Amino acid sequence: MTIDPAIIVYVLIFVAVLALVEGIYLTVFGKSISLNSRMSRRLALMEKTNNREKVLEQLRKEMGQHMNARSIPLYSILADRAQKANIAFSPIQLIGVMGLLTVFAYFGLQVGTPAEPSVRLLLAIAMGVGGVYMWVNKKAKKRIALMEEQLPDAVELMVRSLRVGHPFASALSIVAKEVPDPLGTEFGFIGDEAAYGRDVSESLKAFAERMDNQDLRFLAVAVTIQQQSGGNLAEILEGLAKVIRSRFKLFRRVKAITAEAKWSGMFLSMFPIVALLMILMIKPDYFDKVKETSMFVPAALVVGVFLACNYFFMKIMVNIKV
Repeated sequence: MTIDPAIIVYVLIFVAVLALVEGIYLTVFGKSISLNSRMSRRLALMEKTNNREKVLEQLRKEMGQHMNARSIPLYSILADRAQKANIAFSPIQLIGVMGLLTVFAYFGLQVGTPAEPSVRLLLAIAMGVGGVYMWVNKKAKKRIALMEEQLPDAVELMVRSLRVGHPFASALSIVAKEVPDPLGTEFGFIGDEAAYGRDVSESLKAFAERMDNQDLRFLAVAVTIQQQSGGNLAEILEGLAKVIRSRFKLFRRVKAITAEAKWSGMFLSMFPIVALLMILMIKPDYFDKVKETSMFVPAALVVGVFLACNYFFMKIMVNIKV
C-alpha cells in the first residue's frame, strides 16, 4: 500500500495555515485577546492606556465592525461568526490575512506538490479563505460556550452585590472585575456605556441581539421590567439565575443524550468520502474503467446529493430545541 506524498503535503500546509492565522492574531493583539487569560481584555486595555473613554471607543469599534461590513462582497458569510467571536481584526485586516495565507499556501503547494498552477491557485484560495473561516468559527463556538457557562455565575454575583446595597451599575462593574472574558469585557463595556449616559437595558438588549442568546434576552427583559414597574431586582435576577442554570443543565443533558446520534450521523456522512479518498490514495487507477462511461458523472452527482441529504437530515434529527 502506497500513499501519495502530495496528500500529506496538502494536510500539512492546511494545518500550517491554521497555526499561522492564530500566531498572527496573538502577535498583533497579545495574550489579552485570548479567552484563556484570567484578566479580561477590557482591564488589560485599561491598564495599558489608563483612558476609559479610549478603551470604550476601541471596544465599541471592535464589537460592531464586522456586521457593519456585511456589504463587502462575500464577507457577509463570515461577518456573523466574526461578530460572535468578537474578532479584533477589522474586516479589511481579516481579508488581508486571507490574502496572506493564500499566498503562503500557494508557495507551499508550489514547493511541495507537482500540481498545475491553476490547481495550486484554487487550492491556495480554498485553504486561505477556508482556514480563516474555520478559525473564526472555532473562536465563535468557544466564546459562545464560555459565555453560556459564565452567565449564571455572573447573574448570581450581581444578586449578591445588589443585596449588600450596591446599585445595578456597580454590580455590573463588580462582574467586569471578577469574571474573566468573555463576560468580563462585555459587562464592563455595558457599565462604561451606562456611565456615559446610555440606558443599561438598551445596552443589554444590544448585547443579547449581537450574540443572539436567549438567556441574555431574559436578562435584558428582567432589567427593563424592573426599571419600568419597579420591584426587587435582586429577587428577579435570583430567579433568572436559577432558570438560566436549569436551561444550561438541560442543554448539557440533551447534548450528552444526542452525542451518540451526532457521531453516528457524522460517521455515516463522512465515511463514503473518506473511503473514496483512501481508494484514490491507495489505488489511483481504481475508477479508470468506469470514469469514461456516460453514467459515471450522473451517478457521482446522485451519490453526492444523497450524501448531502443524509448530512442535513441527520443534523435536523439531533438538533433539539430547548
